[in-house]
Amino acid sequence: MRLDTLIGEPWADYGLVDSGNGRKLERYGRFRFIRPEPQAMWAPATETWRAHGEFVPASDEDGGGRWVFSEPVPREGWPLKWNEVRFTALPTPFRHLGFFADMPPIWSWMREQVADLDTPECLNLFGYTGVGTLAMATAGAKMVHVDASKKSVEAARGNAILSGMTEAPIRWIVDDAVKFVAREVRRQRRYDGILLDPPKYGRGPEGELWRLEEDLPRLIADCRKLVDANSRFVFLTVYAVRMSALAIGELLRQAFADLPGTVEAGELGVREEARGLTLPTAIWARWRR
Repeated sequence: MRLDTLIGEPWADYGLVDSGNGRKLERYGRFRFIRPEPQAMWAPATETWRAHGEFVPASDEDGGGRWVFSEPVPREGWPLKWNEVRFTALPTPFRHLGFFADMPPIWSWMREQVADLDTPECLNLFGYTGVGTLAMATAGAKMVHVDASKKSVEAARGNAILSGMTEAPIRWIVDDAVKFVAREVRRQRRYDGILLDPPKYGRGPEGELWRLEEDLPRLIADCRKLVDANSRFVFLTVYAVRMSALAIGELLRQAFADLPGTVEAGELGVREEARGLTLPTAIWARWRR
């Protein structure tokens, strides 16, 4: 299986300014932030970074930490824009700022896959704050957005308001992704496209435990039952460093072997503005008709 790289390029409201020595400097609109980045093993372009805030990781390596601000930042967040989609950026306790900057190439690709359909029906699992859902909805898709976090779904609804998409055909659902997909299979539902962005670990709204390595194969098998030969895509992204793009590519290849189409896999990355190098961020695999 040949591996490809999807690279997120800078745009007006976001850019990876510089990276190195295990950190990255990014711009989110008019604000700049420093965050940990273990894969930035090289030296930065410049030794002096100025930022409004920095996320300082905890010493226990369990993903915790805290934000330290050197200049004022709006506590309620501030608006950003990607194409027609508007959304709120703000520093979260999980070191993110309300969206994932390497996803725009995936949003664009998904829109291309369904561009010839009048009203494609698509499913966004682990949908977070809904930027991907809105990217598809603004392109004419009828969306089902699922996330186990009530707070994330509320933020997604807020982004829909910000984008002027309150009347868009979007179902906002707080649920465990595995349970929801299993129910959709029993209902004999069908989708034109599915996006999955699962975490390494997680809990559902009723305490359901999600472990990526254990639960992903079963979820992919059920997602296969929600698409058919006329569907257009299933796109999977994984941020777990221990996994390989070849591994998740083979998982999809076997699950979708009975359908016509192609399975591809590779890495996600973001283009650095200082030197044009690519910072790797995640791995992906996709089936497309």
